[in-house]
Amino acid sequence: MLDYIEPVFRPPSEWKSLILQVTNGCSWNQCSFCDMYTQPQKQFRAQKLDKIEQDIITAAQSGYAFTRVFLADGDAMSLPFNRLKAICELINTHLPQVTRISSYCLPRNLTNKTVEQLYELQQLGLSILYVGCESGDDEVLRRINKGETFTTSLAALQKISQAGIKSSVMILMGLGGVKLSQQHAIASAALMNAAQPDYLSTLVVTLPLGTQRMDNAFDGQFVLPDQVGLLNEMHTLLSHLNLNKTIFRSDHASNYLVLKGVLGKDKPLLIAQIEQALKGMIPLRHEWQRGL
Repeated sequence: MLDYIEPVFRPPSEWKSLILQVTNGCSWNQCSFCDMYTQPQKQFRAQKLDKIEQDIITAAQSGYAFTRVFLADGDAMSLPFNRLKAICELINTHLPQVTRISSYCLPRNLTNKTVEQLYELQQLGLSILYVGCESGDDEVLRRINKGETFTTSLAALQKISQAGIKSSVMILMGLGGVKLSQQHAIASAALMNAAQPDYLSTLVVTLPLGTQRMDNAFDGQFVLPDQVGLLNEMHTLLSHLNLNKTIFRSDHASNYLVLKGVLGKDKPLLIAQIEQALKGMIPLRHEWQRGL
């Protein structure tokens, strides 16, 4: 229906949404673990507003009753406030049945946006931001060249909360390799405890185009934890999490063990499931089942 610059990525929960490509690629695009936007055609740029409006009109005329819109690509919130406001207003005008607008969000995207501006976007329908924190550990963040710290990630998550927008945070298991596995898990839990996000999901780092960039980031010593190591890392993360009412999901295709619950009430159950998996009492996904 729409003319996308491929590939286009979206969160799993946005599978029913209209994917509206308001930017192409990622403005940072320097993370050692990420190959999502490395193709030549994915060089970052903002789409023109008239092209965005035409895409919205095309969607409105398609006959599909879209109720959700996801602003792609990986860096839509890097757009200035006025451009984001104009996009939300166009969605409201041409797709009045839409009840939720969402986007990926790098913490740095919010540095130059006030809580008041974010609240205005929330009033226009921006309901949830997917924040790839990846880790709460400053050493891991430095090595993967995330361009963020524990402090900058927390500041962004607090700003999102203050504006009344829901946050869905992603943590990448295995990102610290074997060497930094435990401190990665502990610091990530500390970040989540301080931020109290609405949603938390964990994925396992995957390197489909090879390990060279991560090897360089870890001085040639990056070793991804095996299944047991990843389960132990998850056990440490959950053990250190003290969340009040966060919906937790570890059901992405990359995970060997599917975990779902609400933290903290389901924390003992989830930890018990990991311990059962470590004893071989719960089967793990085979490689072919991970859908990668």
